[in-house]
Amino acid sequence: MDDLEPLDPVFVQDQLSRAPFVSIPGVINVRDLGGLPSHLYPNLITKPGFLFRSAELSGITAAGKLRVKELGITEVYDLRSDTEIAKYNTPLPHIEGVRISHIPVFKKEDYSPEMMAKRYQLYASGKTEAFMELYSQILDHGGLAFGTILRHVRDKPNEGCLFHCTAGKDRTGVIAAILLKLAGVDNKAISKDYALTRVGREPARAMIMERLSKEPLFASNNEAALNMFTCREITMSAFLDLIDEKYAGVEAYVKHFTNLSEEDISTIRRNLLVPASASTDSGTSIRSKV
Repeated sequence: MDDLEPLDPVFVQDQLSRAPFVSIPGVINVRDLGGLPSHLYPNLITKPGFLFRSAELSGITAAGKLRVKELGITEVYDLRSDTEIAKYNTPLPHIEGVRISHIPVFKKEDYSPEMMAKRYQLYASGKTEAFMELYSQILDHGGLAFGTILRHVRDKPNEGCLFHCTAGKDRTGVIAAILLKLAGVDNKAISKDYALTRVGREPARAMIMERLSKEPLFASNNEAALNMFTCREITMSAFLDLIDEKYAGVEAYVKHFTNLSEEDISTIRRNLLVPASASTDSGTSIRSKV
């Protein structure tokens, strides 16, 4: 399947109706990170209905806001910059009873014309090496934002949260991978989750292309624009190798960039995992396994 070509709408709708996709009217690319087995801790899976990832929420409908509350989401973490929000006129929504926390990965100065031109050129290539440079930037700048989400997992294990950037692919994909890696999910499953954005973003394909057409680099280069939104398993696989090779592993990254301790990480891991079923738990607590 050519990942630059449109997907069959029937296929897309079928996939969006299945887990891990979740329907929130007015929001695309919503997925539940629960239900993935931990290969480090047998018989445990990531906790369903706890962590959700998506694209931005500015278009959420009244029904979508009700759905957020039905899902048990008490906090939304927005990883976008002030510059993005203003440029695309996509303000943070108000959802009664839900906290909306703006925790940008990049500061306003990181969105200067020069920085954006360089970033767009990397995206436009579609090469794995280019995405690794971009994802290194996300890791280097994202410690404060990612630490906030990790502290939610540590401190609020019974309160669901949703985190997002603009398309729900890159910054969102990086913190999703960090969380799943801490839970002991294997690299192949993490890479497959990342690649599901190929389906999740499809309903907004026309809007995305229209938005990018206003950027000089993409105005006359449709393929470059599409390359920006590729989400191949090989990209995430390379990213997971990057964390190991450049940052000495996910736990070392978390300790250094978010100032969380080994004890914090153990608590986060416990809160991320639940028994796969009552029959496989055999009365053994998660605390004793993790």
